Amino acid sequence: MGSKFLSIALLSTALATAGCGITYHSPSVKEAAAGVAVREVPLTAQSVLVANQSSYTPKRLPEAFYQTAGGGQLRFGGALPSEPFVPEETPGTLQLRPPPQINPQTYRIGVGDVVLLATKSAGSTVEELTGLLAAQNRRQGYTVRDDGRIAIPEIGQIDIAGLTVEEAEARIFEILVRNQIDPAFSLEVSDFNSQRVAIGGAVANSTLIPLTLRPLTLSDALTAAGGIQLTNDEFGSIRIYRNGTLFQIPVKDFFEDPALQRRLLLDGDAVYVDTTYDLEQALSFYRQRLDVIQQRSQARAQAIQELETEISLRRGTLVEQRSNFEARTDLGAEQRDYVYLTGEVNKQSRFPLPYGQQASLADVLYDSGGYNNATGSSRHIYVLRPSTNPAEFGAVTAWHLDATNAVNLSLATRLEMRPNDIVFIEEQPVTKWGRSLQQAFGILGSAVQTATVASN
Repeated sequence: MGSKFLSIALLSTALATAGCGITYHSPSVKEAAAGVAVREVPLTAQSVLVANQSSYTPKRLPEAFYQTAGGGQLRFGGALPSEPFVPEETPGTLQLRPPPQINPQTYRIGVGDVVLLATKSAGSTVEELTGLLAAQNRRQGYTVRDDGRIAIPEIGQIDIAGLTVEEAEARIFEILVRNQIDPAFSLEVSDFNSQRVAIGGAVANSTLIPLTLRPLTLSDALTAAGGIQLTNDEFGSIRIYRNGTLFQIPVKDFFEDPALQRRLLLDGDAVYVDTTYDLEQALSFYRQRLDVIQQRSQARAQAIQELETEISLRRGTLVEQRSNFEARTDLGAEQRDYVYLTGEVNKQSRFPLPYGQQASLADVLYDSGGYNNATGSSRHIYVLRPSTNPAEFGAVTAWHLDATNAVNLSLATRLEMRPNDIVFIEEQPVTKWGRSLQQAFGILGSAVQTATVASN
């Protein structure tokens, strides 16, 4: 009987202790704590604007994260040799050695050509190829690069060098269909830069004439250079250097024979008009012309290689700088700004403020898993912000969000976080009571166990 009364007495004592709050203290936001003034401000559309007025500039990532390894210009060095002077001499009998007649060849796209992609209806744009093709009247094209490709945004690189216009259209058509884009377009070459014929000597303007879709005749080439400029056609000759072979057409024969005027020229042909019979001097001109072209090609290749090496070094430096920064961050060697989460959150933790942009209360809550509605009070969500003004002696402003009305959560998306903010979610009343009972029953169990041992 004595042990029974003892157990009842212990139970009464435990419940009384729990009811008085001695065994369990629930955290809450109070008006003052440890001599620190606390000001509670309900979150409204107006008070959010006030809270966001506190100055804060997010930390920036190092410049290495904003830089790219591209850029730079091709560098060419050294002056190219000039064309040789070919003096006029008294000619002898000029022989007719015309180049062989060739059949017209279909133009094939080459490096340096500029192609346009346009709708078949004049003056309109390819709306279906959004971001890819410019309006035809803007004349924005795509240049065939050294690797034979054109680069179309959102589609990628397409190799069209060496193809006819029809073949290039078919290849682009296939790639657009593969990317599920309406391929209603036509292809044309706007700038012909890959295939040329050199015209020099006794013409109005020495020049390079591009080969186009229309085959280039000898007569058209000389006309494009301003025509033959000779005082006496009888002693003039037209020499054509092609693939190591020198052909010759006397100017007099050229004007008398339309078939000679219609002879077609090929890419790389060099045409020279003069009054000398010395083929060696003319051959020297053509060889030097080839040397100039070769030297330019070699200089361009070397410049491209140097630029690629420079870009590779830049990229390696940027990668190393970024990697070092990430390693310092992982090791805690980089200073960060944090917001701290406590109370009835799913995980009490700290939230690093992002680089280069603001974070909101909603970002902090839901990036960390939100809070437990079963134990946390949606009515009492606080952002505790210590004052940075020394005159206020660390006074704390408690920005109070009442989320019982879910519409108020929109305020959480607009309230900007500041370094050292503390997000606190208070317990629900039933949670406080349940935890008090849980602790009281724990005390009761210990008391009963003690009484049982004493009675035995």
